[in-house]
Amino acid sequence: MNIVHAIVLGIVEGITEFLPISSTGHMILVAKLLAIEQSEFTKTFEIVIQLGAILAAVTIYFKLLISNRSLWPKLVVGFIPTAIIGFLLYKVVKNYFLGNSMITVIALFIGGIVFLLLERFLKTKKQQTLSIDAVSNTQAFFIGVGQSLSIIPGVSRAAASIFTGMLMGLSRECAVEFSFLLAVPTIVAASVLDIWKSKPSVESGFIIPLLVGTIAAYITATIAIKTFVSFVKKHSFVPFAIYRMILAGLFWFFILKP
Repeated sequence: MNIVHAIVLGIVEGITEFLPISSTGHMILVAKLLAIEQSEFTKTFEIVIQLGAILAAVTIYFKLLISNRSLWPKLVVGFIPTAIIGFLLYKVVKNYFLGNSMITVIALFIGGIVFLLLERFLKTKKQQTLSIDAVSNTQAFFIGVGQSLSIIPGVSRAAASIFTGMLMGLSRECAVEFSFLLAVPTIVAASVLDIWKSKPSVESGFIIPLLVGTIAAYITATIAIKTFVSFVKKHSFVPFAIYRMILAGLFWFFILKP
């Protein structure tokens, strides 16, 4: 992996992390298009540069996190299921899921169909929790359970947590905000775990690409959050569902088709 690859993947991560289209899935597909070898470092890189996107979220939501400390226990409760599942399945995710283009394409396509079905169902469901201050520990826990599905590349952490939140009675805007905030402990923990377990590969002369990719992710995520958050809060996921299915189809036809 060279510096140009690191910048491109960082930009892709920053743009897609908080949208329901799977940042990890997009990085796997882009890496395939750029013919980047799926080495242990590449897999680590795809996880660690998410810290750049998370730092962008912390920067934007810093005042909210500092002023509303009652959110912290709820974020911890929401983080626990993902932490347990991610830790137990770390080797499976690293060895079989990350870098697997076929799994990513299938997850993107099926996810698009699920989005359409959930949007239709949620139109009939009454949303009672209108503020993140009103999110209960039970709701936070199940949002964390839903978020854990994102260990499969192509599912989308944002989509899994937002839809679970809405199914638990959160308004769309409330679910989006809680999802963004829950991403902070989730991705920081995932990155720290991977750095710890992959220490030999990180020490092998790849520090500069990691830093460059993380910075690129931070800059683009800052722009993406400010640009897209209002859209995601107020509009349905139908456009994202269609995008996911089209992307999966194109990638299958032009890249993976035997």
